[in-house]
Amino acid sequence: MNLRAHWEDLLSTERPGAGDVPGKPERTAFQQDYDRIVFTSAFRRLKDKTQVFPLSRSDYVRTRLTHSLETSCVGRSLGTMVGREIIDRHGLTRVEAADFGAIVAAACLAHDIGNPPFGHAGEDAIREWFKSSGILDAYDFTPAERADFERFDGNAQGFRILTRLQSPANPGLQLTSAVLATFTKYPRASSIERNLPGSSGKKFGFFQEDIPAFKRVAQATGLEERLPEQAWSRHPLAFLLEVADDTCYLIVDLEDASRLGFVRHEDAETLLADLAGNDLNANKLARMSEPKERIEYLRAKAIGRLLENAVIVFLENEKAILSGEFDNDLLDVSPLAASLQAVRKLAAEQIYVARPALEIETAGFEVLGWLLSLFTAAVEAGAGRRPVTTRERMLLKLLPAQFLSPGGVPDPNPYLRLIRITDFVTGMTDSYAVGLYRKLKGIDLPGE
Repeated sequence: MNLRAHWEDLLSTERPGAGDVPGKPERTAFQQDYDRIVFTSAFRRLKDKTQVFPLSRSDYVRTRLTHSLETSCVGRSLGTMVGREIIDRHGLTRVEAADFGAIVAAACLAHDIGNPPFGHAGEDAIREWFKSSGILDAYDFTPAERADFERFDGNAQGFRILTRLQSPANPGLQLTSAVLATFTKYPRASSIERNLPGSSGKKFGFFQEDIPAFKRVAQATGLEERLPEQAWSRHPLAFLLEVADDTCYLIVDLEDASRLGFVRHEDAETLLADLAGNDLNANKLARMSEPKERIEYLRAKAIGRLLENAVIVFLENEKAILSGEFDNDLLDVSPLAASLQAVRKLAAEQIYVARPALEIETAGFEVLGWLLSLFTAAVEAGAGRRPVTTRERMLLKLLPAQFLSPGGVPDPNPYLRLIRITDFVTGMTDSYAVGLYRKLKGIDLPGE
């Protein structure tokens, strides 16, 4: 394998649908990608989407927006550190270390953009509704089409937003292939019946309708096919996105939970100090009396050490990563794996089962299931499946035009009809979903 040529393909500035647009030295193509994501409505909506504690009244607690910003900062550091060494190793002349950082930062910025309301509980709610509602049995869907709904995943929805839904006339944001491939942690379709070996095969990253779009990305960046037209190898920089995401949500969720009182300060400090290791300045820590200040210091040191270890593992396994032989979470094979597992264990036992989170996430099942049921019934009637009621006619007028066919009526294709309703509901913020539910239920009335 010619590693230099392989990296040149992986860093492709080709924009699917727009050709190769390399950008300018003062504002590279990858920096343009970052800016395009920042200015989207889908990114802004992350400010009111669940991280761990839905609809929190605290202005301290992270949302998906702040989590995405923090993840992009970590991703930029990771990409730049790796890029500096890769350029030196292979004599790359057309890129800078900062380009690696910009690619990972842009992909990290968008990594949660497809999450539905109520976080992972929202994903579960959508899957369960499609499995139990009977709507999929009303049509002769292919197994692959059924899988898109029954295994709904926010990662695939995110790819759909970036390449199709946001700025649909383009279509999509027309990001570079390098950023889109790095964004796609799970480059496989939903229809594969089994989990493929490795980290990249655990979930799926695009719906059936969007396979052609990912295929163009894979061709531009030189990703190898694992299964024809269904699964590809992971872009190497996606491993860095995974590290940035895992680092931020594990360490930062622990910090938030400590601040809210769901985890004892002492327990959080012990876990973070273990991760920080020798990077910790014990004298400096001893001078800090406030738990908030101590945990913020420990958090910063823990993140720094995690990044250093991830970069070492990546560079040690570069050839295996490029060939597809290495497909593990970098942190899981680092010397800090056991310390991270202790954080995961505490999170599972004390943070993700905190009563406020469980109460609102459980309510999310009712909200999302009811909205899917209501609007699906309306578009089914509007498509001629049965007579349209007066209420359904009103609901169709409430449905934004982009979720209907070009003629302003429900799409005649049942697969497209259902996936567009899913697009509509998953694009809502937590508060908007709850507010629309209450208004259409008659609990709240406009103007009150």
